[in-house]
Amino acid sequence: MFVAASSRCFPNLSVKDSLNKLADLEYSAAELIVGKNPESNLILPESQDQFDDIVLFCRMSRRITPVAIYFDFEPEDPQFIRSFEQCCNMAKVAKIVQITVKSSESGTPFNAEVERLRQLVQIGNTQGLVIGVATETSRMSEDPDSLKSLCKSVRDLSVTLDPSHYIFSQPKPREYDHLFDYVSHVRLRDTTKSKLQVQIGQGIQEYNKLVIQLNKVNYRRALCVDLAPLPGLDQDAEMRKMRLLLESLL
Repeated sequence: MFVAASSRCFPNLSVKDSLNKLADLEYSAAELIVGKNPESNLILPESQDQFDDIVLFCRMSRRITPVAIYFDFEPEDPQFIRSFEQCCNMAKVAKIVQITVKSSESGTPFNAEVERLRQLVQIGNTQGLVIGVATETSRMSEDPDSLKSLCKSVRDLSVTLDPSHYIFSQPKPREYDHLFDYVSHVRLRDTTKSKLQVQIGQGIQEYNKLVIQLNKVNYRRALCVDLAPLPGLDQDAEMRKMRLLLESLL
């Protein structure tokens, strides 16, 4: 396992400046965001030159390496498949293996979601990529049992585990031990039942237990810090604190 961080941890910076900031904070790996909206920390999928420039920047600087992509598109978007195919092509060229996608909203027919995910995995397989579904509240992946059923129904589908969504807004933290065999990427922040993200050390996330469980299934991929800036807190200090905490467990 190794510690990484999302480029969206500094949403007010350009992608390059965000990656430089992560490198200054001694992160050596990053998750990039490929999205549709023209926000400062998103890489537009139609902008191949921008993506190539960022990858070249990372290689030249030798300070930080892109290891994953979050494909930030809604499944209902009419351009989803076309953009996903382009994202996969970009990932292959950049030698990025992990791509995370969103599951459909809760209430979507199970068989329809299976067919959709099968198509995405098939596209990813042609490029040698690992496709993971993010665990997320208000989507089909919010239920660990349903997510496991999706993984069993879609060969080679994996899970991007964000434990916060199994804590936040739940009467009690949900059990997800049966998902570890499918985990290919992990996102982390500190969480309580009432807030998705709180100051590091103020939540109930059990990092040590999580790392032990990941070790049991020989997980060797990223523990990706995904912290949004919180009012009144020093984001640099929070990012350092999280990195040091995770590194102490490895």
